[in-house]
Amino acid sequence: MIDADVAVYAATASGVCAAVSAARAGARVVVIEPGRHIGGMTSGGLGYTDIGDVRALGGMAAEFRVAVAEHYGVAVGHFAGPEPHVAEEILTRWLDEAGITVILDAALQRVEMRGDRLHAVGLADGGTVTAEVFIDASYEGDLLAAAGIPCAVGREDRALYGERFAGRQEPAPGFHATPPWISPFRDDESGRREGALLPQIRNEPLAEVGAGDGGVMSYGYRVCLSQAPDRIPFRRREGYDDAHWELGRRIFADAERRREVHPAGRYIGLEPNLPGGKADGNSLGPFSLSVLDGAAWEYPTADADRREELRLHHLHHAEDLLWFLANDPGVPASVRRGMQAWGLPSDEFADTGHLPHQLYVREARRMCSDTVLTEHDLRQGRMPHDVIALGSYHLDIREVQRTWRWVYEHPEPVAMVVTEGYLSVPVPVYGIGYSALVPPRERCVNLIASVCVSASHVAFSSIRMEPQYQMLGQAAGTAAAIAARGGIGVQEVDTALLQDRLRQAGAVLAV
Repeated sequence: MIDADVAVYAATASGVCAAVSAARAGARVVVIEPGRHIGGMTSGGLGYTDIGDVRALGGMAAEFRVAVAEHYGVAVGHFAGPEPHVAEEILTRWLDEAGITVILDAALQRVEMRGDRLHAVGLADGGTVTAEVFIDASYEGDLLAAAGIPCAVGREDRALYGERFAGRQEPAPGFHATPPWISPFRDDESGRREGALLPQIRNEPLAEVGAGDGGVMSYGYRVCLSQAPDRIPFRRREGYDDAHWELGRRIFADAERRREVHPAGRYIGLEPNLPGGKADGNSLGPFSLSVLDGAAWEYPTADADRREELRLHHLHHAEDLLWFLANDPGVPASVRRGMQAWGLPSDEFADTGHLPHQLYVREARRMCSDTVLTEHDLRQGRMPHDVIALGSYHLDIREVQRTWRWVYEHPEPVAMVVTEGYLSVPVPVYGIGYSALVPPRERCVNLIASVCVSASHVAFSSIRMEPQYQMLGQAAGTAAAIAARGGIGVQEVDTALLQDRLRQAGAVLAV
């Protein structure tokens, strides 16, 4: 059994910042990581960092940027982000320098509650961790759920908080939208005769516009690619299915008819935006690294075995998409040539086949607390009295689903593929209050969330960026140390004291 003042579940970048800030405050800290790597998405492929207004960046998020610049010997902000292995090295060093115990391959098995306190966490290997205060820094909110904290998943109804952008969206033209006239049917490219659907299309009826349907932003893998001579060529995976990519062929055929074929980089974000000439592949356009068949809707509350199946589904999609774009005759020759200039980097992700170790879980559970951040808070730039971090990135709801519907054209309807859910809305700098990080008092008095904070689906789409997670982790760790050393519940932490401690550590709480 391991006993600590503060136990952090998940060594995401948020979890690392939480652990290090608690240790710097004098707490004995242990980090429980269900996987084998440190850093979550920050070291798992998301090298191109979405920051927003740089004035809102402070504390350990700013410290991380400085560490990256020092590693490469460049000015702060010169690169969009570090190479994945460099991010993991920096975060691992922080843990080592702080003397923090880290347990890897430590899957959560059970929790022990004693009244309104989380007493212990049981691990799959039979180990147990006890602590005065726990922090859930996971993308999934698994510790929150195991402790009985109420959580929300997916899109709420527009009426719940009166949010303009809540609920199911009306499909509209745009860069991420499927172009018109793409039939969803396997054997009828005209879309006139209903039949079996193509793969990669969700076969569920659309909810009413604005209705809460539980839809979750799509997941994917943010692949790191390289043009170096020692790059690893994309491979045709055993189990690759040519029929699975027919939708992509139709989309490319349509682009060729309209003479709107783009360079390969436009389809997957292939610009050398990382050190070493590497690129962070992103989900761009209507057919991308994002999996839009509804798999993400199931993931947040699935058990471990099913999650692993869903993770592999996403991983195989990424690996197979790279092969498809570089080799399939249905892909325009110019795109194939452009893709063949890239490959997997030989010096990244060596133990996971040079593909990332972290699935990009854009959202999963969100804690339901007495304070819920909503679209109104963000779009109005509200600054709560208990602000502990700032946000500024736009509302960034990625595609939620790819489905189909009848379009009522003369003389008879035509079935078309539609991509639904994407929107991007600017917001000013806003504040995130400490009360959004702690559960209702009657539920648990010694658990803090640093990732799955209390927010609506719309608000969370801005909060969910890695720099914000780092700042929220720092605040959670500082608060946890105060609570543990003072023998008080996390809801009793003096927010004025917490704010002072954060400012002393470089946090920015106003601009």
